Amino acid sequence: MPLDGSFEQQRARLAGQQRSRPALEALPLRQAPARRAISRNERGEGKFKVILFLIVFVSFIFVGFKTVPAYVAEYQLADKMQEVARYSVVNRQNEEQVRDAIFKVIQDLDIPATKEDIKVTSSNSLVTINVDYRVPVDLLVYQTEMHFSPSSENKSVF
Repeated sequence: MPLDGSFEQQRARLAGQQRSRPALEALPLRQAPARRAISRNERGEGKFKVILFLIVFVSFIFVGFKTVPAYVAEYQLADKMQEVARYSVVNRQNEEQVRDAIFKVIQDLDIPATKEDIKVTSSNSLVTINVDYRVPVDLLVYQTEMHFSPSSENKSVF
């Protein structure tokens, strides 16, 4: 393979092209846009929105923390009432036994209800249980009561 200098010529030509490119220092730098003056009424606008959002967010968390346990307890009571109604028909329990079973559940769940709030109707083929109670909720700036009235009914198959 004869060396006619073509390889050296290509190499020299490429080196010349690289030298002819302008250096980065020679390029004009792009200047940053001039900052406009911030007036007094624009300062802290983003901070105010963040603080307002945090206040609203924390308020929702606080209200949920105070109210959700009452709803969970009501759901658990309604579930247990349905279970007691089913078994009381099968076991032929009287009204007082059903009332005592429900009152025990109410005490376990820390629900502010009395035995008088529990209404039980029992016959040979039907048991109806109604509980009517209120849960006080203190939201620091506002006091309210949440009203619950779960009920359950079960009929005998025979």
